[in-house]
Parts: sequence; C-alpha cells; structure tokens
Amino acid sequence: MAKNIRNVCLIGHSGHGKTTLAEAMLYLTKAISRFGKITDGNTTLDYDKEEIKRGFSISAAVAPIDWKNTKINIIDTPGYLDFYGEAAEGLRVSDSAVIVVDGRSGADVGTELAWERAVERGIPKAFFINRFDDAEAKFERVFDELREKFGPTVCPVVVPMTEGDKVIGFLDLIDMREYVYKDGKHVEAEIPAGFMPTAEKYRSELLESIAVTSEELMEKVLMEEEVSREEAVEAIHIGFNSGDIVPVICGSATNMWCVDVLLDHIADYFPSPEVANKDKVVDGENTKAVTLSADAPVSIFVFKTIADPFVGKQSFFRVMTGTLKRDTTLKNNEKGTSEKIGHIFTVCGKDMKEVDELQFGDIGVTTKLANVNTNDTFSADPLALPYVKITADAPNMRIALSPKARGDEEKISQGIQKLCEEDLTLRFENNPDTKQFVLTAAGDIHADVTLSKLKSRYGVSVDTSAPKIAYKEAIRGRSDVQGKHKKQSGGHGQYGDVKIRFAPGDNGLEFTESCVGGSVPKNFHPAVIKGLEEAMQEGVLAGFPMVGLKADLYDGSYHDVDSSEMSFKLAARLAYKDGMVKAGPIILEPIGDMKVTVPGEYIGDVMGTITKKRGRVMGINDAAKKGYQTVEAEIPFSEVADYPTVLRAMTQGRGKYTIEFVRYEEVPAANAEKIAKEAQAAREAEQ
Repeated sequence: MAKNIRNVCLIGHSGHGKTTLAEAMLYLTKAISRFGKITDGNTTLDYDKEEIKRGFSISAAVAPIDWKNTKINIIDTPGYLDFYGEAAEGLRVSDSAVIVVDGRSGADVGTELAWERAVERGIPKAFFINRFDDAEAKFERVFDELREKFGPTVCPVVVPMTEGDKVIGFLDLIDMREYVYKDGKHVEAEIPAGFMPTAEKYRSELLESIAVTSEELMEKVLMEEEVSREEAVEAIHIGFNSGDIVPVICGSATNMWCVDVLLDHIADYFPSPEVANKDKVVDGENTKAVTLSADAPVSIFVFKTIADPFVGKQSFFRVMTGTLKRDTTLKNNEKGTSEKIGHIFTVCGKDMKEVDELQFGDIGVTTKLANVNTNDTFSADPLALPYVKITADAPNMRIALSPKARGDEEKISQGIQKLCEEDLTLRFENNPDTKQFVLTAAGDIHADVTLSKLKSRYGVSVDTSAPKIAYKEAIRGRSDVQGKHKKQSGGHGQYGDVKIRFAPGDNGLEFTESCVGGSVPKNFHPAVIKGLEEAMQEGVLAGFPMVGLKADLYDGSYHDVDSSEMSFKLAARLAYKDGMVKAGPIILEPIGDMKVTVPGEYIGDVMGTITKKRGRVMGINDAAKKGYQTVEAEIPFSEVADYPTVLRAMTQGRGKYTIEFVRYEEVPAANAEKIAKEAQAAREAEQ
C-alpha cells in the first residue's frame, strides 16, 4: 500500500556521511549482510568504478529497506558540487529529505545548497548530525549554526550526552528517555539526574518550535503547562509535513548510533505518497497542479538513465499514479511514441530484483526501452500531460576534445552522447566555427570523471585543451583594388580581370555590381561571388573568417577565348587579398552577456575580477535569493575560460553565473597582435 511507502533523499555536503548512513540503514535492517566502507570500496550505493576509485559518490543511487512495516526507498545523492544534477534527480522523486551534516565541520556550503534545493522542491526535511563517535563533533556549536543559517524551525529531537569529549548516549526529547547503544541498537533508560538540565533545556526548545502547529499547544507552552507525548507526536507530525519544523537527530552512521531512531522517525512522521500527492504537469507554456492517486490510470516519470554498454539502457522511474504491471504498454507523453514496459525491477545499488508490479508512489527500474530519456513521462492515458521536468543549472566548464588515436572521432561523438543521456549537466557539440569537439561540464572533477568513463566504457582516449575562440575578421575602412588572373601556356589560357570596391558591411558578403558596357559579362558574376565567398573563409590578419563585407564589382575585362568561371574566381580572390590589407583589417571577438549571482559580501571581488578580464559592469541588482546580488556585465568569451574555477574558489561554491552571446566587438590592438601570432603558430604546428 502507498501509505506504507516513504521516498527519502539523502542530501548534504560532500564527505559528511550520506553514503555511510545509507549503508548503516541497509545493514541495520538486514538488507545487506556486511557493513561496507567507502575506504574499502565496497559500499552498496557507491558501486560505480569511478566512485570506488575516487572515494566519493558520483551518481544518485536507490536502495529499498523495510522498517516497521514500511518500505523506505532511500536515494543517496552526491554532495560534491560538480554533481548537483544527480541530487536534482533524487529530489524530484522524493517526498522528503534528510540533510546529513558532519558534527565536526558543521553547515558547509553543500549543506546550504541542500537546504535550498529541498526548499525549492517544497518537501519536508530533517537534519541528521553525524560523526558523534569523533571527539571533534560538537552538538551545541553545530546546532546553533543550523539555527542561525536556517531559522527557528530547526528544532532538537535527539541530542548527545557527553562526558568531556566523549558521547556516552543520547537524549530523546520526545519521550524524555536516555538511549545507550550496543551493536547498533539502543538500550532505553531513564535520563540520569546529571543530564536532566540539558534534556530540559532542549526539550523546551523543541516545544517552542512545535507550538506553532496549533493555538492550543501554543497556549500550553506559553503557560508552561505539561505537554503530553501524544500532543508532541501529533505536533511534530503536523509541523514536519507542513515544513513548520525541521527536526534534528544526532548520531553516528559508522557506529550505527541513532540510525534506528532516524528510521523510526521516517516511518512515523515522514509523508507517504498518499500524503505527498501533489505534483505539476506541463500544459503548453504553463504548468498546473495535479493530484496523484492510486486509482488513476498508471503513469510513471523517468528520473534517471544509465547507458550501460553491456546491460543496455536502464531507466529509473517513480510510479506517479496507478499500479504498473509488467508487460504494460504505455504512451510516452513527451515524444508521442508507445513502449512496452516488459520487465520491471526494484533496485538496491547495482542489484536488481524482478517484480510483477509496482504500486503508486514506488520506485523501480526497467531496461532496454527503445526511445526514452530522463524526464520522460509514460502514461496509460494517451492524452495525459507530461510531468514537470528536472532542471539543473547549465554547466560552464568548456573543454576541447581530440582523439589520441587517429580515426576515433566517431567513437568520441557516440560515447559522449551516450554519457549525456545519463547526465543532465553535460553538453557536447561539434563546434561549426572552430571545428572542435567541445564538452561542457559542471566543473573540472565532473569533466575528469566523464572522460574516465569514456575510456573505460567505450575504449576512447582523448587529449584535452582549452576550446578555441570563434574569432572573426572584418575591415574598418574602404579600398579600391584590381585583381587580375592571367596565365598562358599554349592552347587555351586563363584570363579574368576584376575591379572591386570593398567597404564594411553588416553580415556576410553583400555583393553588388555596377559594371558598364559589359566589362565583366554577367555570366561570370556568380564566379566572382563564389571566389569572394571562398576567400572570406580566411582573413588576412590571422586566418579567421571574414564577416560584414560589401563588395561592388564596378569594372574589369575579359577575353573571348581564355576567360572562364575559374579565371574570374581566382581574380576575385586576388582582389580580396589586396583589398583587405588596404581596408584596415581588424580582429573581432565574441562578447557575452554575463550574470553572476553571489552572496552580497563577494560583490566587490566579482566586480574586480570582471574588470581585470576586460569586462564592463552594466549593473548590480538584488537576486531572488535573500542576501544575494547579481552583477550584470559584458565580457569577452576569451576571458572566461577559467571563470567556473575562479568563481567557485572566490565564493566557496556559493556563486553561479550564466553567459550568453550578444555580439562581436573589435579586439584591442595589443590583444589582436597576440591573437594573430598564436593563430599563425597554430597553423604552422598543424602543417
């Protein structure tokens, strides 16, 4: 039954213990027989070769566990900033979130981002403060920090008992009992008299937080009347699901301290799909709210794709409405095609277990669908609207790829495109201007992981470099030149003669002719145009394409026998080369409209960096996010190649930016000379 399902996403800063917490849950519930360790490379949810090699999560991974007659689908997500797209996938199909915080370091930037993403998703959330097996973990400092950052809705529920730097047990502030752990299970007892002041202090804070759930409870708390366990439990249930309270539970995933308590809270307080039954669908340009239910025709939403070269494509989905049974044909409401969902599985890490059906709200995986991608909606109702897609910030780290082995270009393209299918934050193109393969990733680690997967899965090794900038050339002035091609070698010769006036244009070649008396017959005019167009592929300064050129063919001459299309084509090219040199050639560079959003304290640093990179600050505005501001600037694309790394270091990962092409501008003379020399050296190296 859907009322017995919980879909919970583990989110937070990298290295704070999300995967270990998931492993502890699996081990405690006997879903696995061995407690794996990240350092040993044998955890259930970090099973990818890259995760084992690097020692941190890269992909969202699913594991179902059974606890108190409840099926809890745990979705473990990466905390590393480069893999925010995976966290977005997990959150999209979760009804609640546990934000894991290291009790030693406290609320890092990943904690802040996890909170923001859960708030954007509109789901209830709780904190699990981890690592209380370590003497460096300090509850009061971290709890105060959480309250300062996220407000008074953060309330204590289970707090540590310490003697010196050692945690000897935990205080349950709902039942006002002591928990002492042995082999991952707690022994319950009365709170020792020496710890009663601590328990009463935090119990008071708990009651103040949950009092907002009803006027009656608020009055009781203000009057300092006794609040019963039943009243507290009801208030926590109401407040958690409404978002009015954010419970804090302390423990140690490694020692399995309070993992059982967390599971109790998930089963008792976290919403089921029947409670979290609201979603949104896309209707043209708009979205509209819908109510999900078990009684509606079956529909599923694909939230993750793995393109395995051996197993085939794996499509992870949530059953949004109805019950999905094997061998069911559904319509892809995104693409208009139909697919037979032959085999369906539950999944625990890399292990799949085939089932006959999955109920409303449950999570599973199917394989080998022909035409499916992440964000696709499948429904038994052919007129159903697709569910709102997962979105993630566009990546900005651009890297040019070239094959180490000659002839591997096609393998690069096919392999990267497969990897893009399973990663919302990857982009790939064969740039038509620079003739380069360009990979755009969320950061340097993301790019490195992607290229490592390309090699291990598809056997392709690549060299990387900074992408070329799509410079152009143009002219400032005018010129009036003659181009004459004459060649005589016995028999028919070659003769073409043109006089052309060149001037700056708006875009491409703007050709006119004002010949008088047929000095250049009209049947040779297309050859002149073609000659100019071919010549414009290379400018005279640095070999970049020429843009914005007016060419008026006003005179010339021809030979009755020796003139041909090729002759006039070559004559036009000669005129072009001479004319461009005389018309004041310049190099143009692409300019981007950049918007950088950062916490207010970094505005000065951002503006200084933009100025150093030849950018022009156009304005500063308050961002939608409280305490953040957005700097709008125009900046050359050649100056932002390293900006993802610069901005991340400057803001500890809190800043983000977008950049869009707006126009071309003339490169300053000093820069133009350097660009021309580098282009010449590159051409010589290629030859």
